[in-house]
Amino acid sequence: MNLPHLRFGVAMAILLAATSSFALNTATIVASALSPSCLEYRVVGICYWLSCGVGGCRIRTSIKVRHYVPDAVVSSYSNTGANPWVEVRPMSLPNPTAQAGGDGTTNDDHENNLAKFKNSDVIGHPGGEVFNEFVAGSGYFCQGAGTAFVPYLLSTLDTPAWRYNVPEAVYPEALIPGQREVGSRSDMNLWGNVYPRGGFLHQTDDYKASAVVAQRAGDIVTRRGQLHVYQPLLASSRAGYWPAGALIEGDASTGKWQELTPRLSNTCTVFPHNETLTQARQGDYAWALWRPYSCCQRRGQTFLGSVDFN
Repeated sequence: MNLPHLRFGVAMAILLAATSSFALNTATIVASALSPSCLEYRVVGICYWLSCGVGGCRIRTSIKVRHYVPDAVVSSYSNTGANPWVEVRPMSLPNPTAQAGGDGTTNDDHENNLAKFKNSDVIGHPGGEVFNEFVAGSGYFCQGAGTAFVPYLLSTLDTPAWRYNVPEAVYPEALIPGQREVGSRSDMNLWGNVYPRGGFLHQTDDYKASAVVAQRAGDIVTRRGQLHVYQPLLASSRAGYWPAGALIEGDASTGKWQELTPRLSNTCTVFPHNETLTQARQGDYAWALWRPYSCCQRRGQTFLGSVDFN
């Protein structure tokens, strides 16, 4: 057995063993990247290159592929400092401006909690090497924007925006019903509003609240120039390389989610969805954010363009 197949087998064994465990660790996350369903590898077109040498110039072609890449792990959790991904907890410990967490209440037993609060961290997915070997079995593959273990957003460092909704509380998206929402009022499946992109929202279901907060965090890091403390999770386009753009709720063509905890899934979806909602015992959830990339192998000095099959 060669080395890539050996690593693949070991990772699959870890994944199967981890499905019965509540702790989310790096080994489990790495193994979860071996998901053909989330990958969605496709040949989508042809690229044309101008290749010039001593004997003259000629046009060469290469296939254009499209697939998803697990760029980051997005956690959404109630207790500050308790990221469910155990190895990265020291990145987001409580500080003088960000402590505690949990739900708001009226202190009346017959009433539901009025508000929930979630911290959120966006950290580079650690499974890059294993994932690349996995995809290489399908052919040429595209690099994602994420770097393993790099923090792209830590809500404990984004206090004014995350805990006080400054300045997004007065944005039109936050004030006008029906704009930028996860789900639909008309379909009776509204999970929550994307704006303001902070940790508070009104939602009695803990899973749905956490999913909306994860969507907010993903929304921030996949855009430039946002009034938050973060670094963009974006790659720059170049000849023969088309990276993912802004994440849009409910649109799988911009990104999709793989649940890591409390239930480890080998498939991806978007929010809202109709799958079983497993409630976390301590209010801590995490998803892998998969993003779509297209690329083709360089076959010359000048990129002439590409043609998609569809």
